[in-house]
Amino acid sequence: MTRRRWMADEHAGDRAALVGEHAAHLARVLRARVGQEFEIAVGGQVRQGRITRIDESRVEFELGGPVHTPETARVALALAIFKFDRMEWAIEKCTELGVAAITPIIAQRTEPRLAAAAAQRIERWRRVALAASEQSRRAHPPSIAAPCRLMEFLGSVGGNRIALHPQAENISLRQALTGLRPPLMLAVGPEGGWSDDEARAFVDRGWICASLGPTILRAETAAMVAAALALSEFT
Repeated sequence: MTRRRWMADEHAGDRAALVGEHAAHLARVLRARVGQEFEIAVGGQVRQGRITRIDESRVEFELGGPVHTPETARVALALAIFKFDRMEWAIEKCTELGVAAITPIIAQRTEPRLAAAAAQRIERWRRVALAASEQSRRAHPPSIAAPCRLMEFLGSVGGNRIALHPQAENISLRQALTGLRPPLMLAVGPEGGWSDDEARAFVDRGWICASLGPTILRAETAAMVAAALALSEFT
């Protein structure tokens, strides 16, 4: 039987712990007991763990040997901010797929109220990614960066980069991925897509602009499809 996996909140040597609400879920909801064994993700690896102490705010583990975890190709997302409930869905699903990092982007067409509130959502987005990582048995959750404006972001990233743009009809994402190797950064626009100025900025800075096809997808759907295609290409 496959053991459930948890991401440790604390780790030192052969000891690890879950704390706060994280521990409360295991102790109160799942009714864990001393001696039960789980897989514990610590420091980018997964180890066998046995509960040695438990209460509603802290669960401690003694760590054993490593658990084999297949590596996932490094694909990151620059995700323009859109409606928060749908953005959380995108973060959850892209985490399950294996995306390595997500940077929330304030684009020209990001709604001003969402841009203003985005900084207060970071911790919630990280909790969503943590829960999805445990559910999908990852070795560690994706990093969720602080929101930044697109032009600031473009000046900080190099390597293989593809921006999804529905008007890039001459090249599909699948074609753009041909011959590339990870790491890869994918940029997904907001509702309404990237503006013309932003599209030109991508090209001027060496990004490939590619399309997901003739239909117009919601931002969260585009993010999931793009991540799945890229990760499949690199498998």
